[in-house]
Amino acid sequence: MITIFKKAIYPILICCLLAGCSGGEEMKVTFAVGGAPNELVYWEKVIGEFERQSNIQVEMLRKPSNTDHQRQSLIISLKAEMKDPDVFLMDVAWVGLFAASRWLEPLGDDFDRSPFFPRVIQSVDTMDGKLIALPVYMDGGVLYYRKDLLKRAGLDGPPKTWRELLSSAKRVQEQVRPANPNFYGFVWTGAQYEGLITVFMEFAGAEGGFIRDGAGVRLTSPENLAALSFMRDLIWKHKISPPNTYTTMREEEVRTYFQEGNVLYERNWPYAWSLHQAKNSKVRGKTGVAPVPGPQENTRTSTLGGFHIGVSAFSDVKGAAKEFVKFVTSFASQKEMVLSLGWNPGRQDLYKEGEVLRQAPHFRELMVAFQRARPRPLVPYYSQISAVAQKHINGVLANKVSAQQALADADREIEVLLSRYQLE
Repeated sequence: MITIFKKAIYPILICCLLAGCSGGEEMKVTFAVGGAPNELVYWEKVIGEFERQSNIQVEMLRKPSNTDHQRQSLIISLKAEMKDPDVFLMDVAWVGLFAASRWLEPLGDDFDRSPFFPRVIQSVDTMDGKLIALPVYMDGGVLYYRKDLLKRAGLDGPPKTWRELLSSAKRVQEQVRPANPNFYGFVWTGAQYEGLITVFMEFAGAEGGFIRDGAGVRLTSPENLAALSFMRDLIWKHKISPPNTYTTMREEEVRTYFQEGNVLYERNWPYAWSLHQAKNSKVRGKTGVAPVPGPQENTRTSTLGGFHIGVSAFSDVKGAAKEFVKFVTSFASQKEMVLSLGWNPGRQDLYKEGEVLRQAPHFRELMVAFQRARPRPLVPYYSQISAVAQKHINGVLANKVSAQQALADADREIEVLLSRYQLE
């Protein structure tokens, strides 16, 4: 099926793996994964190739495409300490909960960490010095821009700071508005949901966002105050972002607005690239991609997203499960995922590979963005903290409360929330 796989040398020490199985029982790894239908079909091909090379059977446990439903299904199984699934994919935001709950089996020292993004391995996939997961699919915020409009305005390239973005967006918006009254300088995900948190962290830069304070988390800081005030002003003062930014702007609304030719800059995820280049796109051939700006050039950051793979602490075939993880995260497997699905691989070495770059030249920019990416707080109660932050940040964007008051109110609610977890 996959020529790259057929060329790969993949030794498996069956005698070692059999130690995880009871005598005479057929070895089988259960792999829990969700996604779109074409993705599940592809996973079946990956499993088939692994089975041919390893003589280990893998049963795919199909999960819903909705990530919240995937998460809840895994939590139920892991809380009950069920032996299946043995291996599963996790959204990066779940890793903290799964690790703190001791649901992840350490992968061991024979896993090579060097091909992966060091910052991601250290901040997400390592606990107490032990490797507990590996990235399969990388994601992070990026800035899309209209190359033709920047050139027409005499601008050299995409902005590196938020102030540069504001200045250039105002300039181009003034030029285009007479012919297109619906044109705006910048669209981003400002509705009250998780996407708002991801852009807030990028507006605040590497020194802002969620501040770890001992065992707790807080939001009040000079960087966050400046970021939140700036976000509000983009809508109400500078008016380079549309009025519905804080009500309806999510990923697809943002993408569609840009793709219709009505925007200079768009903050979104890498998935939008192929859609912007589609035949029916009005920005096909006119779109560039760059790392997200920052408060200063040296504080630029991208909010980390994506999926990681781990082994259950309750698996009864841990050796075989780890071999499957090695196969999924191997160079050959990850390269084929890029070429077949257009996924952004977890391995950093593939962002320089010739065949990959010929198909996806924007990977050069993605590599820079992912090198600067940082995760949301990897704490077991993150979803509750995020809900509090979303509410108060969105209130500022709606111009209902000052940025300073919103951050203070959020901190008070978070403190009460943490007390429920018996954290000081």
